[in-house]
Amino acid sequence: MKKTDNCSHEHHHIDSHNNERRSKFVVLITAITMILMIFFGYWTNSMALLADGWHLASHVLVLALTWLAYFVARKYAKSKKYSFNTKKLLSLSGFLSAVSLLAVAVFLSVESISRLFDPLEIQFHEAIIVEFFGLTVNILSAFILHGGHNDDHNIRAAYLHILADVITGIAAIIALTAGVIWKIFWLDCVVGILGAVIIAKWALSLMWNAGKELVDYKRN
Repeated sequence: MKKTDNCSHEHHHIDSHNNERRSKFVVLITAITMILMIFFGYWTNSMALLADGWHLASHVLVLALTWLAYFVARKYAKSKKYSFNTKKLLSLSGFLSAVSLLAVAVFLSVESISRLFDPLEIQFHEAIIVEFFGLTVNILSAFILHGGHNDDHNIRAAYLHILADVITGIAAIIALTAGVIWKIFWLDCVVGILGAVIIAKWALSLMWNAGKELVDYKRN
């Protein structure tokens, strides 16, 4: 029994280390993508691209916190000064990330509704090219993080943040393409609202699961 517990602990340690490396790499490439999107948003005077870049900036912060949680957990896991539960620390980070996901969903819905009544002019072709680049990076990041979030709410939060960016990226490309071909400018707002609903649903699910871990919820 003791041997089994040691093996389980060793397996959890290896998973956490791998997840730390995953999240660190994703933070770096996401930060680079964010800088490029914000720069080209200003350069092309595309408000849609600029908004997506700042939206990505909030995710860079959350992903950085994800990596920081693994770093702190690894550094102080064997410290006698701290008696925190490593798994709870990761769950706490996941819970806080879920809260920020909800904030992103609210921001997207409010911004989409406001633009529905007061649309902004967009330089479609330039914005589409940069959005495709951002979408490619996000899909690559999702593959990197996938498989490391089986029972780890922290890495799952990072994975969901990337999926949120994938959804908003696809929505932006569809809306921008429709604006170019059919001059349907309001589609950007509608897809943005739908994306916000999906993101909110994922965030609430993550909050529920991470919250149960934090309060030591046990099924009867």
